Amino acid sequence: MLKSNPTATDCISMLEKLVAFDTTSRNSNLELIEFIRDELAAIGVESRLTFNDEKTKANLWATIGPSDKGGIVLSGHTDVVPVDGQDWSSDPFKLTERGGQLFGRGTCDMKGFVACAFTQAKKMLEADLKTPIHFAFSYDEEVGCTGVEGLIEDMSANLPEPLAVIVGEPTSMQIVGGHKGGHSYITTVHGIDGHSSAPQLGANAIFYAARILNFIEELSKRLKSTADPNNGFLPHYTTVDCGLINGGTAGNIIPAECEFAWGFRNIPGEDGRELAQEVFDFIEKNIEPELKAISPKAGVTHALRHDLSPMTPDETSPAETLLRHLTGLNQSGRVAYGTEGARFQAAGIPGVIFGPGSILQAHLPDEYIDISQMEECHDFLDKLVNWAKTNESIS
Repeated sequence: MLKSNPTATDCISMLEKLVAFDTTSRNSNLELIEFIRDELAAIGVESRLTFNDEKTKANLWATIGPSDKGGIVLSGHTDVVPVDGQDWSSDPFKLTERGGQLFGRGTCDMKGFVACAFTQAKKMLEADLKTPIHFAFSYDEEVGCTGVEGLIEDMSANLPEPLAVIVGEPTSMQIVGGHKGGHSYITTVHGIDGHSSAPQLGANAIFYAARILNFIEELSKRLKSTADPNNGFLPHYTTVDCGLINGGTAGNIIPAECEFAWGFRNIPGEDGRELAQEVFDFIEKNIEPELKAISPKAGVTHALRHDLSPMTPDETSPAETLLRHLTGLNQSGRVAYGTEGARFQAAGIPGVIFGPGSILQAHLPDEYIDISQMEECHDFLDKLVNWAKTNESIS
């Protein structure tokens, strides 16, 4: 039951409930979303749900305060990464305290923030907010920040435009104003097989894949050499991912197929799609003609795996201005990982990334969040509620 004046201990109790829902991205998150919806309904707050095509997953949007004006969005994803193959010291779906730390899957990424925000709901309701506070709890963030797109579409079409969004990813309660994008593919080289003693009769897919990968590696060197070293990102340049390759069937058979995963973590100002087009142009000019000369069945195909724009820093935005006002912090950082902040920014909603826990603990076995971080987040939300009770401008 939500309380009128919750404490940090109440936030931890809520985190225990949320961790118990196994919302690994391959699973449904409906039980968790319905739990939050029902708790909000019990205090008279309505929720809007937007679903995936199969109706097995949902986003939740709820507004506390005036419904006819835009407010501050508290954004958090409800899905978590798998625990398969990880060596945990305790049940990952049961919150366990050890030495001032709370262990469990999703504790820092990012059910800790969701718990702190949601626990404040009754206090927000009774505070007679002048500026509304919105909850935006999503699905499928961990597989490309795709679930929140439906929520944002519904918000843009049917609701007043928010002033700002706070994405509660783990930043150790430091302001982060921007992040890199992500743009990646699975590329498959389709060659022609045959006996390895007669390579002139086939097309070695691995050799052709190696030439493409060599081009991508040279592209990565150029991106490193041309980036501004003082842009605040670490590393300061667009990086290239290539973490998976598979091809061939036996040592004495010309490999007919080679598949590899590749992509970019691109800094603001560099478009991942434009960079990928350089690779496609190289393939079209240098690889495809040779393959097609051997057989019309040979060639190269691509499947888009992930596409997320960078979040461009804006230190003068209402989001950063509000966070600086409430926290006293006067600097904002940059991070290499992606968040839903980019989706909101693309819809015209300025944002910051700001939440409890360390990203260094995310996705690992024995993921944890410090109790002190939960307390700090609780205190920040108290300040946010007190600010929202006034008509104080943030511009």
